[in-house]
Amino acid sequence: MKIAMKDTLGAVNDNGIYGGITMKLYGDFTKDDWKHTLKIEESRIPSTFILHGEWEHEGNIRTWQELLAKELWHPTWNTLIGEYNAKQVGFSNVFGGPVAAMISHRFALLGTENFIQTGYYGGLSQAIQYGDILIVTSAYMEDGVSQWYIPGQTIVDADTELVQAAIDYCEMKGYRYVTGSVFSTSAMLMETSELVQSWAADGHVGVDMETATTFAIARKYNRKAIGLLNLSDHIIEGDTLYSGNEEFKEIEGEIDRRIREISLYLAEKF
Repeated sequence: MKIAMKDTLGAVNDNGIYGGITMKLYGDFTKDDWKHTLKIEESRIPSTFILHGEWEHEGNIRTWQELLAKELWHPTWNTLIGEYNAKQVGFSNVFGGPVAAMISHRFALLGTENFIQTGYYGGLSQAIQYGDILIVTSAYMEDGVSQWYIPGQTIVDADTELVQAAIDYCEMKGYRYVTGSVFSTSAMLMETSELVQSWAADGHVGVDMETATTFAIARKYNRKAIGLLNLSDHIIEGDTLYSGNEEFKEIEGEIDRRIREISLYLAEKF
């Protein structure tokens, strides 16, 4: 598929412009192309982008509208950019690697330096419990997207500086946390007890759908990335999203709030 990029000069030149239209494939887009396409000024490009992995988006958008209340801009339906303590910060509600890539690819090229993947993870370790924030140190690349950005790799790491800053903040605030790797899958509904046991045996703390994508795109474009995830279903113990787990329901909102707090702290610090 091609996208037509209008050239304001309307000239024919060696860059493929004919009759005022430049034909480029998405992978050939430069920073200037994305600025033109999204109609974004340099001053509006966020230094930090927070990507939240969740199916429902409306409540999350409303929450971040309040947090980034100054000069809000909505470049796409699931995304907003605003200001937090004099820093431009972006938020996008994503679900799965392909949607995460649609945001992180464009803004990594535009110049966003830090990417924070938030959302939820299925538990793969007996050592974790509801209320633990998972500070992701690496992601196993079975998301179906990350391999296109860093071919030949199976594991992609978080930025160590961001990880240490998140640990230090949790220690300072007394927030419970664990560190470790996630297995990023592209097909949550194909999880079986046998698969889950094999992921746990490989040492992964949790499973999600977006982190490997966000980490890989950050790596390709020399950006920093971290994951801060909330335990939603302890699948190693047979729990699922449909178990009606009252323990999780009671603490979900508070852990989400803490993760937003840590994310904004990192956005200010970096």
